Order: sequence, then structure tokens, then C-alpha cells
Amino acid sequence: MRIPLDYYRILGLPLGASEEQLRQAYSDRIVQLPRREYSTTAISSRKDLISEAYMVLLDAKKRKSYDELYLSHIYTDNTTADQVPLKPLVESNSKHLGVPSLSIEVSPDRFVGSLLILQELGEYELVLKLGRPHLVNKHGKIGVKTGNRRTLTEVAENPDLPDIILTVSLACLELGREEWQQGNYENAAVSLETGEELLTREGLFPTVRAEMTADLYKLRPYRILELLALPKEQIAKRRQGLELLQTILEERGGIDGSGNDQSGLNIDDFLRFIQQIRHFLTVSEQHKLFELESKRPSAVATYLAVYSLIARGFTQRQPALIRQAKQMLMQLAKRQDVHLEQSLCALLMGQTEEATRVLELSQEYEALAFIREKSQDSPDLLPGLCLYTEQWLQQEVFPHFRDLSQHKAALKDYFADRQVQAYLESLPTDAQTTNEWVVINPQSFPQPDINHFRHHPPQTREIHQLSNPELPETHHRHHPRSNQISMPRWNHTATNGRAGNQESQIPVTPTTETPSRKQHQGSSASKAATNHQHPKRRRRKPSINNIAQRFLQSPTNFLSSLDPRTRLVWIVFFSLGGVLVFSLLVSTTLGLVKNIFFPSRSLQGEQLAIELSQPPITIPDPNGQSEPRDEELTNKTAKEVIETWLSAKAAALGENHDIDGLNKILTGQVLSQWRLLAQQEQEDRRYRQYKHDVKVESVSKKGTDENYVSVDATVQEVTYFYENSRQKKSSHENLRVRYELVHKEGKWLIQRMSVIQTFL
Repeated sequence: MRIPLDYYRILGLPLGASEEQLRQAYSDRIVQLPRREYSTTAISSRKDLISEAYMVLLDAKKRKSYDELYLSHIYTDNTTADQVPLKPLVESNSKHLGVPSLSIEVSPDRFVGSLLILQELGEYELVLKLGRPHLVNKHGKIGVKTGNRRTLTEVAENPDLPDIILTVSLACLELGREEWQQGNYENAAVSLETGEELLTREGLFPTVRAEMTADLYKLRPYRILELLALPKEQIAKRRQGLELLQTILEERGGIDGSGNDQSGLNIDDFLRFIQQIRHFLTVSEQHKLFELESKRPSAVATYLAVYSLIARGFTQRQPALIRQAKQMLMQLAKRQDVHLEQSLCALLMGQTEEATRVLELSQEYEALAFIREKSQDSPDLLPGLCLYTEQWLQQEVFPHFRDLSQHKAALKDYFADRQVQAYLESLPTDAQTTNEWVVINPQSFPQPDINHFRHHPPQTREIHQLSNPELPETHHRHHPRSNQISMPRWNHTATNGRAGNQESQIPVTPTTETPSRKQHQGSSASKAATNHQHPKRRRRKPSINNIAQRFLQSPTNFLSSLDPRTRLVWIVFFSLGGVLVFSLLVSTTLGLVKNIFFPSRSLQGEQLAIELSQPPITIPDPNGQSEPRDEELTNKTAKEVIETWLSAKAAALGENHDIDGLNKILTGQVLSQWRLLAQQEQEDRRYRQYKHDVKVESVSKKGTDENYVSVDATVQEVTYFYENSRQKKSSHENLRVRYELVHKEGKWLIQRMSVIQTFL
């Protein structure tokens, strides 16, 4: 058999190598041994070929003849094979320098050695081409026998078969890695799967097979990217990519799961991978994938499903999908600040009042600043919110979907659609709005942060959490809502002839009722129905009370049984009694009215002992400065109140978690929120250390009641976060905060607080 090799390549030498280089190359090649899985026969065959090449090139006459033949075959294509006793032939080998190469004739016992040398030289395709015919069994198939294993007879007839299988498998392994480096991921997978299948079928070399399996696992994310990036017409291959993705998700236990899929990607890397593949998936594919993953449950999958629902609902004019996204956001709101997304969903559902109200609860300061800037000439935030929604859809939502990257977002066209209007008009009215939104600081919960998929490009995105020193207030006041609200002003201009004649009013879309509310309404309805029914009356036994009641109800029946004189006496008696009772009622009523409007003055309690020689109260010095009353709040006392609050917060969220100290400075809903946060931090074995600097900017009264005061202050806060007594991160905030104080029981308490401005 002829093998496309020459003696110089076997030794790894150039044509003009010196004798010393020849000896050194031979020594190095003999010392270098192949993998330990090879048999001694294969190693000996390789050594014989190296020794033969060395002996030919070491002999001056043989080397001169071989060099002439070598050069003639390089520059001449037509050379006979009878010129040398070694019988070299020209063999086309385009991979080696792009020129024809010599071939040598080897005996069957040296075939394995030649394959091994070709493997070492990187001639993987030649190894596969030469080795595969030897893997075919008597039936003309590769390894197809009982139990997919070769019989002992076949192995005895060809003792070099295991070494040939090993060489071919290693060629598949190296060829797969080579294709991997070149970015041909599917070709790499085909090579690796071929080698793995061969070793599995033959039941040989488990360590080599384990290497191939490990490479296939690590290759899967690259294959998914390559398959999903194919044109949409290649349905079968893209479906294969989705199946591979689903397999990885099952092994990991979800997008943010901690399972081992053997790809080598940690949670952060895998989140970046998911963000990267989103650009190759259509909106329907993402909807199907992430909605299924959100049921594990998974916060990240839920957030991505919300994006796909909003994108699909807006572009396909299906508000029902946006309503579904709004309900999924209610689940995330318990642990993440998604009020901005909730506000945008409410706007797309036509709930403009709810959208602006929920927007005030968000801590997305950049978005709020943009919305307020665009709404300066408006009594509400609706113009800026509408403009931000269009930009958000165009820049943050659509670019992540393969089929929506060029789609334009126009709210005017969306609300002018008849299908959208019909759906919004069919929704029932529900007054329950802001009570559904729960305000909880998202930084205190240990879960994958959805900010990884928000407001940052995928290449530079990092998982992070925002730290804010204050929590916004939670509104629980009931706001009555009318049945209809005005359309946004950009909808007054029709986009086509039919839309121009339509009303500029859309119905208010209610939020979904909670189960407790439905149950309450159901019980109320059942009570009302019971009141309108006529239940059977039970028969009562005769008694004195019954007789008296019947007498009072039917006096004419009693008088009619008497004689005329007696009846006249009774009538006079009843008349006088009625006049007497009426006069008593009138006099009593007049007395009550007089006491209410003209109360009599009376001295109660211990009387004052007043003397003419001494004033009853201390008269202040007219030249001195008047001291403010305790209930009056100055800049100094306001700063003391705020510093007391910050100290209480530091103690509640500190290492000792002194939660009861919050009761001394907070009141109402804000007290419940901070107690809940402190308890959660204590349960999770986390704490914080603070450094504060406070400057009071202004103190103003709220209305005419002196017990309610609003304080604007600049707060500089440095926070160090600890978990299990180890510092995790730190943050530096410079904020302008508005505190609403109330005077209770002789002291000032904070009942609301909100961040109104963030400084860089």
C-alpha cells in the first residue's frame, strides 16, 4: 500500500538539512511517543518507519538519488516510478504546501505506523480516507454485528484493528477541534459525533470517548448560535437549534438554574448567552420558549416572557397579550422594581390614570427625568410617558427580536386599530388599581437580577442591583374613576379615513381582580340575592308579646268591639296621650338643639388661684429672643429628625438588626415597608453599614394644619453590603429626598418619603 508520505516529512526536516540536524531530528522523533492507548505493535511500526527514513537520508548516495527524485517531482508532473528502488510515486496532496508530494510503499505491518505519523502531521482527512476501509467488517458495514461489537474472529484476523480505530477516532477529535477554532461549529460537531459513535459502537477507549463527549457538551452553545442564525427558510436546522437549547435548559434547571449542563458556563455567562441568542429568535419563538420557562418558576424567564408578550401584543394588535404581560409583572413586582414596565403596560391598555400613578413608584430615575422633561407643559406626565413608550419599544424591545428589528413603534396607529379598540371597550371596569402594586426594595432579595436584560447592550451588560437609601411611598387612597377617559392627544388626528370619524374616547381598562376581591363580591351578591327572596315564615306559638303586638297593629279591631260611650272615652284617652307624647318629644328636641348651638358655660375641675400681685403666666422678656414651640419645626429640628431616621435605619439594617428602633421615627405604611425589609435582611443573614451626610434645604407646611410639614433635604449616603459577614459590594448615593412629617404625641414622625432627584 502506498502512503502519501516522504522521508523528510517523516523526520520533520527541510530538504537541505545537515547531518547533525538529521541525527537530532531522529533522536527527537524516537523519544516522542504517541498516546498511551496505542499498542506496542503500533509504536514499533511507527519507529520502523522513522528508522527507515533516517537510514535512507543518512546514506549519502541514497539521499542524493532521493533528493533528485524529490526535486523532479516538485517541478515535473510526469515522472515514471522506475527511477528509484524505493518506488516513490506522485500523489496529489493539496493540503501539503499546495504541490504534489511523494508517496512511499509500506507493508501491512507498517500501515498502523504510517497512519500514526499522518495523525501527528495533522493530515486528519488522509487518516480518515485511509483508515475507514479497514473498519468495514465482512458484511460491508462498520462494526454492525451482534451487540454492535466485532467478533473475536474479526479481531484475530486483523490485530491492528484497535489501533486503526483509535487513530481514526483521534483524527475525528482533532478535526472537530480544528473546525471549532475556525468557527465551523456544525462541522466540528459532525466530526466529534462520528468519532464518539465509532468508539461507542466498538466499545473501546472510554477515555478518548469521554474527551469527545466533553467537547460536544462545550460546543452546544456555539452550535445553537450558528443554527439559530441561519435563514428562517431552513426550518429543520433552526428547529434543531431550539431543541439543543431546550436540552440545555432542562439540564440546567432553567435560565437561572444551578444545574450542570457541562458547557462550562456559569449563571452570568449563561445569562449573557441567552441575551445573545434573543437577536436570532422571532417574537413567537421567544414567546413560546420563555413563557414555558417562566413556569419553573424563573424570574428571568418571566421578565423575558413579558418582553415577548408586549412586543407581540403591540405589533400584532392583540391587547390581550399585553394584559397577560401586566399580570406576569405583578408576580415580579414582589421582588423587583418593575413599576416602569407596569406603567407602560397600563398605558397600552388605555389605563392612563393608573399608568401615571404607578410610574411615580418607579426608581428608574433616568426614565422619570426624561418623562418629566417632556411633560413640562402638561398638567400630568402623559405626554412624556407616551413619547417614552414609543422610544422604549423602538430601542429596548424590538431590537431583541429577529422579525421586529426594523418595525416602527407608533402608539397612534396602535390605538386607532379597530381590533384594539374593540378589545379595550369590552373590558369590565374595576376600581381596584394601585392596591395591586406592592412597593418593595428590589436590592434585598437574592435572585438573578432582571436588570441584566435592561437598559444595557448585551456586550457590556453586567448583573447589578441598584441601591437607594429611601423607599417611595405606597398610595392606598381610593381614586374614583369614570367609565371613560380621553385618548392621548396624539390620537385626535386620524391615520386614515375610517379612523378619523371615530370617537376620541376609550374605556378605562380595569386591572385583574384578585381572588379575595372576587370572593368578597360573590358573597355580597349571594347576600343580596338572599334579601330579595321570600323565605317561609315559621309559625309562632301564642304569647303575651304576640297578643300585645297584634293589639298595637290593629287598634280598630279592639275599639270596634266596645260600646259607643266606652269607645269615646278610649278615643279621648288616646288623643290626650298622643298630645302629651308629642309635646315631650318637641321639648326634648328643642333642648338638644339649644345645647348644641348655644352651649351653657360652666366651670369644671379645679379652679385657678389668681392673685393680683403676680401674673398668672410668665411674661417673656421683650428684649430677648422668642423660643419656638415644641410643635414648630425649624431647619435644625428637621435635620435632627432626619438624622434620627438615618440612625434608626442603620441600626435596623445593621449587624444587630435593631428593628424596633424604627417605631420611634416612622409611622404608617413606610414603617411597615422598612420593617419588612429589615426582617428579610435578618433572615437572609445580610446586613449593611452606612455613612450619612444630611443638609436640610427647605421646610414647608402642608396646607393650614401645622401638624403636617414637608422637608426637602440633600442626603449623601455610602452603603457597604455584607452577606455572611463578608463584604459583597458598596454604593455611593447623592440624592434629594422629600420627607413628609406628622406631629404625633409630642414628637415628629416620618409618614412618607420619596426621592425627587439624583445627583451624579
